[in-house]
Amino acid sequence: MRKIRRLISSSLIILIIFAFLSISKGATFEKKAILLKLEGPINPGSSGYIVRGIRYANRIHAKLIIIQIDTPGGLASSMRQIIKAILNSYVPVITYVAPSGAGAASAGAIVTISAHIAAMAPGTNIGAAHPVGLGGKRINKVMEEKIVNDMASYARAIAKQRNRNAKWIEMAIRESVSITAEEALKRHVIDLIAEDMDDLLKKIDGKTVELIGERKVRLKTKGIQIVYFKPNLRDRILETISDPNIAYILMMIGLTGLYFELAHPGAILPGVLGTISLILAFYSFHTLPVNYAGLLLIVLGIILFILEIKITSYGMLTIGGIISLLLGSIMMFQEVNVSLNLVVPTVIMFSIFFLGITFLAIKAHRRKPISGAEGLIGEEGIVERWENGKGLVFVHGEYWNAESDEKLNPGDKIVVIDMKGLTLKVKKGNKA
Repeated sequence: MRKIRRLISSSLIILIIFAFLSISKGATFEKKAILLKLEGPINPGSSGYIVRGIRYANRIHAKLIIIQIDTPGGLASSMRQIIKAILNSYVPVITYVAPSGAGAASAGAIVTISAHIAAMAPGTNIGAAHPVGLGGKRINKVMEEKIVNDMASYARAIAKQRNRNAKWIEMAIRESVSITAEEALKRHVIDLIAEDMDDLLKKIDGKTVELIGERKVRLKTKGIQIVYFKPNLRDRILETISDPNIAYILMMIGLTGLYFELAHPGAILPGVLGTISLILAFYSFHTLPVNYAGLLLIVLGIILFILEIKITSYGMLTIGGIISLLLGSIMMFQEVNVSLNLVVPTVIMFSIFFLGITFLAIKAHRRKPISGAEGLIGEEGIVERWENGKGLVFVHGEYWNAESDEKLNPGDKIVVIDMKGLTLKVKKGNKA
């Protein structure tokens, strides 16, 4: 009985210690600011990282979230995911365009103004938010007008919610204007300019922000510790393969690998690499706005290259394959565009590859057989033994039974003219 009581007492003491440590841990987190870095294009990889970081900060009840921004923009869908997470955060979010020389362009400008406090470092800029493809191409006129109107109303609503200059934000989207940090402060696009992170924490100390549910919080940043929330391996991989150029290359490698495996069964390595590349490519397509008509044209191009081996088209199927491959590559992505500097060399390289494979396959079909009955006809040999029109000959490294209408003697040179079963029909002399 005493042992049971001691066990219960020990368990209670352990639970109390764990509870105390948890409370202490929570208290230490409340003195920390979570730093997230939004650098490079905004895509599913970077948006996933930012959203995960915001959720983490909310889960541990951090005191502050700082998003350091330096981006040329990116996908509207990824931008909206980040902004949604910011607007619904129970922890105050500060966006800070830094260091000097950095910028918040396009989608990055709208992310910047969505925070509870927006700040910039000297020598930075913000704006140029007109929607374009990642490849630098304008969207067609009708679609462009729809996207611009939608983006303008979205950004205007966010600016009004944060009590910022909604008129300038709309102008940045419609006219693609860009301004410096000093101009942004004068026009009430941002709240303050800070030299560095320490200066930022000093200037926001004591400021009051309004969180969801109209809950007002006064920021206390004195003695706060900044903790950098690092992107994990998944974030890095996703950010890399979410680039439409990388996705395009992966798809081309995948199709080539599978084609090679189907054309030469048992090679294994091309099939494995091709399958992995295709899986990664299709994962990228899941995160990118893909035009499946373009994808089908690329697949059609590969099929036409394969058919060229089987059907004599005098190059027509190959030309069709090249055209299909080029058009599909240009059409494949809708909101974003694969760079033409990548598409043209890739199409040329893959066309040369498939033409080379086709040439080798046709050459192999036309080559004289080197095995079986067809491979022996026309081969030269030597008579080893001969009697009454029949005997033994040495041909192609092997001994064969043979017969002939001519008189032969051991040591005579012969040529195979036919084969019946396992007996060769030969004649005297050398190959013509």
